[in-house]
Amino acid sequence: MNEKFMREAIRLSIQKMRRGQGGPFGALVVRNGRIVGRGWNQVTSANDPTAHAEVVAIREACRRLKTFQLDDCDLYTSCEPCPMCLSAIYWARLHNVFYGNTRQDAARINFDDDFIYREVALPIGKRKRKLKQLLRKEALVAFTEWEQKADKVLY
Repeated sequence: MNEKFMREAIRLSIQKMRRGQGGPFGALVVRNGRIVGRGWNQVTSANDPTAHAEVVAIREACRRLKTFQLDDCDLYTSCEPCPMCLSAIYWARLHNVFYGNTRQDAARINFDDDFIYREVALPIGKRKRKLKQLLRKEALVAFTEWEQKADKVLY
């Protein structure tokens, strides 16, 4: 069963890449043996740097299942997830992740996410992109209200 879904993710990556709809990446979200989300890389076709195959598949699955947690679902992706997609996988709480190509394979064709993996591990002050904190006191108002909100939905 796992190989069937992986083959479909790979097929999707090749098909959409050949059609000029994005990079060579495809992903599926599967629940109880049924595909509930399909995604392919749409970064260049949608002008959206967050439209990676995994993120697109997660978004579709969440819409279809009317939930923001996919803890009873698995993800099949044609390549090891980048740091952004890996974060989305954790936020969606996917159960298992199966991947085809490695991030080293992706780096060989100029999709080198290793830079981001290294950056995230650095202290904020040593990163290439400068992060500067502003208006913390004002921003904390939202957190204080959230903490006291009786009808909040935890995630």
